Parts: sequence; C-alpha cells; structure tokens
Amino acid sequence: MHYQSFVRSYFRNALMLLLLSAGIGAFAQNTTPQLPTDPTQPKVDPSQVTNQQAVDFYNQAKSAGMSDMDIEKAALQRGYTLDQISAMRKRLQQKPSDQQTNAPNRDELDETRDQDDADELDDEANNERDSTTANRSRNRRQSRTFGSAFFARASSTFEPNLRIATPRNYILGPEDEIVVDIYGNAVDNFRMKISPEGTVKMLNLAPVYVNGLTIEQASERIVNRLRQAYSTLNRPGSGTYSSITLGNVRSIRVMITGEAARPGTYTVSSLATAFNALSLSGGPSRNGSYRNIEVVRNNKIIKKIDLYRFLVDADLHDNIALQDQDIILIRPFETRIELKGQVKRPGIFESKAGENLNNIIRYAGGFTPEAYTRNITYQRNTGTNYIIGSVDSVQIETFAPKNGDIFTIKRILDVVANQVEVRGAVTLPGPYALEERCNSVLKLIQMAQGLSPRAFLNRAILERSSGETQTGIVAIDLRKLINGEIADIPLLAGDVLTIKSVEDLKEFTFLTISGSVINPGNYYYYKDMTIADLIFQAGGYTEGGIPYRIEVSRRVKNDTLDLPSSQNVRIFSIDVADNLVLNPDDQKFKLQPQDIIVVRKSPRYEAQKSVTVMGEVRYPGNYTIINNFERISDLFSKVGGLRPEAYLPGARFYRGEELIAVDIEAIVNKPTLPSNLLLMHGDTLIIPRRLETVRIQGGVHNPSVMNFDPKFSYDDYISQAGGYTEHGWKKRVYVSYPNGRTHRTKNFLFFRSFPKVEPGAVVTVPVKVTEQERQKTPGERIALFSFIASIVSTITLAAISLSR
Repeated sequence: MHYQSFVRSYFRNALMLLLLSAGIGAFAQNTTPQLPTDPTQPKVDPSQVTNQQAVDFYNQAKSAGMSDMDIEKAALQRGYTLDQISAMRKRLQQKPSDQQTNAPNRDELDETRDQDDADELDDEANNERDSTTANRSRNRRQSRTFGSAFFARASSTFEPNLRIATPRNYILGPEDEIVVDIYGNAVDNFRMKISPEGTVKMLNLAPVYVNGLTIEQASERIVNRLRQAYSTLNRPGSGTYSSITLGNVRSIRVMITGEAARPGTYTVSSLATAFNALSLSGGPSRNGSYRNIEVVRNNKIIKKIDLYRFLVDADLHDNIALQDQDIILIRPFETRIELKGQVKRPGIFESKAGENLNNIIRYAGGFTPEAYTRNITYQRNTGTNYIIGSVDSVQIETFAPKNGDIFTIKRILDVVANQVEVRGAVTLPGPYALEERCNSVLKLIQMAQGLSPRAFLNRAILERSSGETQTGIVAIDLRKLINGEIADIPLLAGDVLTIKSVEDLKEFTFLTISGSVINPGNYYYYKDMTIADLIFQAGGYTEGGIPYRIEVSRRVKNDTLDLPSSQNVRIFSIDVADNLVLNPDDQKFKLQPQDIIVVRKSPRYEAQKSVTVMGEVRYPGNYTIINNFERISDLFSKVGGLRPEAYLPGARFYRGEELIAVDIEAIVNKPTLPSNLLLMHGDTLIIPRRLETVRIQGGVHNPSVMNFDPKFSYDDYISQAGGYTEHGWKKRVYVSYPNGRTHRTKNFLFFRSFPKVEPGAVVTVPVKVTEQERQKTPGERIALFSFIASIVSTITLAAISLSR
C-alpha cells in the first residue's frame, strides 16, 4: 500500500501484533478463512513486538486473503480480550511519531527523477551533432521546472490532519468508526465500526444504516435508535444527552495516472485531498503538466487543478476532498517557456492558452531591481532553426509566448544617464547631476565648492565620452576661464573634468635622515627647509647625538664644477645650533630634494657595559667595564678576592651562552698570558666550589661517576669503570676539564701518555665504529684465489730464476 492514515495504521499494527501471537500459518482457499484454534500455542506479550514486525505479519495475512475483521476474529479466538486490543490501540495512538509517516520511497523517487533527467540530457546530447544546440538543450533541461521543487522532498507530503473536528460534509462509509458518548443521568460509550453492509449496531438494538450519510444525518438515526434504550435521550429537560463524533476513518483507494512521477493506485485516508495524493505520487513527471490536472469521479471530470494558483497565490480552491475510486489524471504539458536573467525566480514555466508574457513574469516573482525592462529578447524554435526576437515594455501585456521560447531579461547598464564628474584639486570632488545649475565647467567647479589652494591653473582636462559630438579630450586654461578671458564651456552627460594640483605634477621628493635622531627615516621635502627643521621633524637628537659634524650627502645635477669625473655626490659637514634654537646661521644652508643627512653620535658616548661574576667570590654581581682595556684578571680585584672554598682550576668563562675554554688559574698567576681576554659586555665568570668527582664514560664496561682520589692514576680510574670494552678506542681517549679545556692521549712510537685526571674532569673513551664485513660472492672468491695463485706462481718463477 502507498498511504495510510495515522489511526488506521496504528489499529492495523495492533491487529498485526495479535496475529503474531495467534500464530496464523495457513488459511483456507474459500472466501471464509479457517482460523487456527490450537490453545496450546503461547501468546506473545504485545509490548515485545515492534511496529515493523507487526507490519510484516499484517502483509502476510493480507496476502493470504484475510481482511481486518478476520484478523481481529483470529485474535479473539486465541483468547485476547477487547481490553488488550484497546490498550494496544491507545498505546500506539499516544506515540504517532514512532510510526514512519513520510511518503513511501520518497528518496528513491527523487533519485529516479534525477536519473531520468540525466538520461534525457545524455540522449539529447548524443542526438544533437551540433555541440551548441546540445549544450543549449542540456542547460535548458537542467533548469528545473517551476513547481518541481515542491514535490522534490519528503517534507511536502501534505498528509491530512486527523486531529480536527468532524467535517460537516464528510460522507460515512464502511470501515469508518463512530463514537457515541452518553452522559448526564446515564453514562455509556460506544465505538462502532461501519460494517461492509453500511450499518452500525449498538447494544442489542437493531442495526442502523448510515452508509452515504453525513455525520449529522447519521446522528439523527442513531439517536432515534438509542431512544429504544434511553427514551428521554436528547429531549429537553431529560438530563440524558449524547455526543456523536467520528473516530477512526476508513481508507480509500485513489488511482493516479498520466504524466505522474510515480503513477499507480494509492491507499489514502478518506480525509485525504487531491494535493495529498499528488504529493504521494511525486507530482507531475518531467513531461507532466502542473496546470492541467483532472480529478475524475464516476467517469466525469469534477475538477481541473491548476497548481500555479496554489504555488503563486496559495489558493486552495482546487484542493478538493477525494472519494473512493477517484482518478487523478495528469495531462502532458502543452507550452513551456524559460525565463533567464534578471527575474527573481529564473526557470522553466508552463503557460496556458490566453496567457501573455506578463503573466509568466508574475509567476517568476517579477523583475529584479537591476532588470532592463525596456526590451526583452527571446529565442524561438521555428521547427528548422532558432530565431531571435525582442519584446518591448508595451508588448509584454499582449505578447503570447510559444512552446520552447527562451526569454532573457538583461541587467541595466552601470551608467548614470545625467552625470558629470569633477576630479582632483577641488574642495568636494565627485559626481554631480547634469542640471541647470551645473551645466558648464564654471558651474561644476562652483558646485564642488571651488578650487583647492594648490590647484594648477595653467591647464585642466575635460574628458568627453558621450554626446552627439565625440571630441575626446578638451584642454582648458583654468586661469583664463576663471578670469573671464575665455567663454564658459557647456557640459554633456558623462563629461569628466580633471584638475591637477601643483604637487600632482611634481616628482615625489623627500629627505632621508639617519643616525642619532629619535625617528630616522624619509620625510617630505619643503622649500627652504634647513637641517634643524628636519631634525625637529625627526623628533630631535637621541641621547649622545651631537649638533656638529652633521653630514649632508647631495646628488649632483648641473653643478659639477671642481668635482672629479668619478664623483657623483657632494658631501657637506654642517654644524647647527644646539637644542634646535632658531639661529640665522642655520638659514644659510638650505636642503634640497633627495638629500641624505647623517647625525653623528659623540665619540665619547656609549652605553654602559658590564660583566657578571658569580660563585665563590666575596662580592659576586654585575661590574661595569671602565674602559676598553680591562681583562679577565682585572675582575679579581673588583670582587674582593676568592673565598676559601673557591676552586680556581674549575672556573668557567662564558661569552654570551658559549663556554670559552681558558685557564683562569694560569691567568691569575700570569696576567700577561694571551688567554687573558679583553672583557666585553655580557661576559660571565663563574668560580665554583672544589669539585670532588670524576666521570668515566664511553667505551668502558661500567660508565660511572666516582670520587676524585689524588692517589689514583688514569689507569686506576679506568679500572674502577670496569676497564675498556672490546670496541673502546684507547688511542683516542680525551679528558674534559671544568674550565672547558680538553686534553687527549698522546702517542709516540710504542709509548702512550694519558691526560691527567683532575677534580671535576670527564674522561671519555671513544667507541670504535665497526663495519660488518660483507660476505664475498662466489665470483669474488674465485677472483681472489686466482690473484693469489698468480702471485705465488710469479714468486716461484722468480725464485727458480735466481737459483740458476
């Protein structure tokens, strides 16, 4: 089945659950099925069965020929009570979201629709030998038809609302459920399903025929029958009243045919409308009409649906209620046209007879703000080729489009029709409207609030790009125009007046200052500018800057007298007044463009330099370097000498972060040594305590740290480390001392002298890197044996020759 109402599906799920517990396995071939009555079969708890399992069992039962009433009877014969059936129905009704309510196979339908479009595009491209025509067909097909997006997703299923009051015009039929509530002096409740014969039965009263009646008409008959049991029912002043409403509704079958995306027969709720059924079928196919859909009932057309009335104006007059065995016929489209360009909804639109282009543009949402509406071009298929035509704004109301027309609405030109513009040296440059108060050059300058003080008056340019006379560029003498010596020049739309400033016509000129000023860099050149003026602009002198011996480097232009041919610059050394006070002498030397000025620093000025002394000295800390000739040995007098625990042989001297290997003890004892380095800013001297350990590492069996023993020799320390390993390299042993110096083993003939081990030293035994011997190939072995054999034979022959 393709569609079910909520209540109908929930009730069937309850019956399916009971069918599962009943264990129905076989049915008779007659119209009345044989029901299993084996009481030994166990019953299944309804809460243990999922809705999907119930659906599967229901489909099996229906395929075996059982009706809903047969399934309910089978459940009753298996021992299930009406309370259990009612409890299951209520449980399912409380959770309608658990039931899948989307249109069946909607995703599959979308994929089918897209695949069909792609197949048609490929067919058109293959059939068209002209690539231009093929591309035109492909692009036209890929633009989706207006309205197709409405049916493209499952969210647009238009399922009927089952939680509404009973419609007054609803016609009752078999499988509908009527709910009767009696209240007041008597209380009772009946839920009655209309039988296939069209009747309902209450208590032990005779059946009431309600088929084909409205709910109001059926209520009168039911109340009349109930008065046989409740004589004063609904009578004034009786105190006993009834309420009759519609419960679960029946399902009806509707056939959708023609150009539907998915034609076929659908089972829908009796409350369903034409739009509900169309949504289930996926709407019109790619050849289906959105404006010519017929609803046929009893071989008569009762309604013609135009979906555009709903899509454009939200008009639901065509959304009529369906009845059992109704047919919805989707006709093929007759006229489709395409709108491209500046409309709000470009795409393919369907046109009906009598409609004009203006109607189609309304379906597209109208023009965009940038649309050029004075003229619309179109392309039309004549049957043999394409032709191009145009429609003006007056013809839009009457122009009748034909099938296959493609209309293109262009964008307006980005040009203002009545604009003139002034650029450059005016107070308010920009575009202005060409009107009476701004229709000449002088009036335009006045609208721009006049010329700027630095405007160049000898020449201005009027660029004229429109008008009847294309004059290109017009040169204007602004000075004469302003003085009235020449006539004012009228302006045309699109004219652009350009007025340069004096600076615009000069090369960018600047001065460069560097050295001991606060803000060195490039500065604009001004006429009659002096060095003091430039230093003032650069923020003044830095600490240490001096106002004398200021160097000025100047390019040579024409003044090449007394200059060698190889010299292209002049150098001036200038003194200026201290503290930048105004001085008539400063005005004598004027700077020129591109001059480079260097302000010197005092030769005796420099930032303080310091060194750091740390460790076992009396006064550790930072010390200032007094002059450029202080050396390491000079630091010991400044720090007040060493502490008793100081270990001078282990002293370390750092420059930056790098350890400098110097013997501090030797420097103290003999300051004239070359290792007594000049001090530099940032140097650090560290005097440690006496070190009492020695580290042995590298190619020994037990690398370790041990205490220093003055009685131990080098061999004793190696012995303490377990001796050399197999790959320990005795000839390359070296000892690193705390002061950064390193001594290595010395070899002379068969004699070997190892370095002295001192406190804090590190003895390193390098490890030989052994290369694995490569196995010789058989060919290499044969060659080696041949070589040896040839040598032996040569020696043998030589010996024999000598013996003779």
